[in-house]
Amino acid sequence: MTRFLFRRLLVTIPVLFGIVFIVFALARLIPGDPCRAVLGERATDAICDDFTARYGLDEPIPVQFVIYLGQLATGDLGDSIKHSRPVTTLLVERLPTTVELALWAMIFAVTVGVPLGLISGYRRNSPADVGTMVFANLGVSIPVFVLGLLLAFLFALVLKDTPVALPPSGRLSSGVSVVPLAVVWGLEDLQGPLRGILDFLSGIYTFSALITGQFGPWADAARHLILPAIALGTIPLAIIARITRSSLLEVLGSTTCAPHAPRASPSGRSCCGTPPGTRCCPWSRSSGSSSAPSSRARC
Repeated sequence: MTRFLFRRLLVTIPVLFGIVFIVFALARLIPGDPCRAVLGERATDAICDDFTARYGLDEPIPVQFVIYLGQLATGDLGDSIKHSRPVTTLLVERLPTTVELALWAMIFAVTVGVPLGLISGYRRNSPADVGTMVFANLGVSIPVFVLGLLLAFLFALVLKDTPVALPPSGRLSSGVSVVPLAVVWGLEDLQGPLRGILDFLSGIYTFSALITGQFGPWADAARHLILPAIALGTIPLAIIARITRSSLLEVLGSTTCAPHAPRASPSGRSCCGTPPGTRCCPWSRSSGSSSAPSSRARC
């Protein structure tokens, strides 16, 4: 297992290097002046000369690529053009939001996908099975961004001003806020890694609001997460439903399964003719037969 993981990690190195090279090449192949594309009307010759020197764009392409690799290796992703802040800082600030959405999407996928797979497996070839598989195939086929737009259009516009209307964007409604954990617990002066952990957990609104008893903000944050969680969790939901159905059909079709305990007869033998205390299948499949019950299944 360790050797397998090590080999897989080694394989990812050239893949990552190839992705970095393609991104770098595409950025350099785009026509136009980077300075004027970024600054627009504010770009003057003097400003563009400073911009080019500051970002190393006056160096040869191989030197620029080496500088690019060095910045990536040290975690320096540059500054955001839109926000004029380090990209790494922006990613760290938004990481709690990503984690929260991923957790809710996975909860939705598991709690809905597993029951759908069980129903589909137990009722094989029934309308419920066909409907579940059609839904699963649609869930895998529809891109997340398309489904998100459809859900936002339906629940935010078509169903607006109804009890089932849902917010299409944002994390909290206007005027609603979640008090950070450090403030609730009186740890405003805490510094270091522990403060970073508290701030990270505070960014997961549904978690921090729940453990601090802020049920109003928790309900509002959860309401804002419904549509994004459904859009993001539909694909894994469909995959989980299909895997659950296949696994259940495999177990139900096995001749060695024992889902029911044997019933003993007055003669001391079990219902299937096996000694007391053993278990037997309620049905079995003979060779060449798809689902015909044997005599042991009818005893």
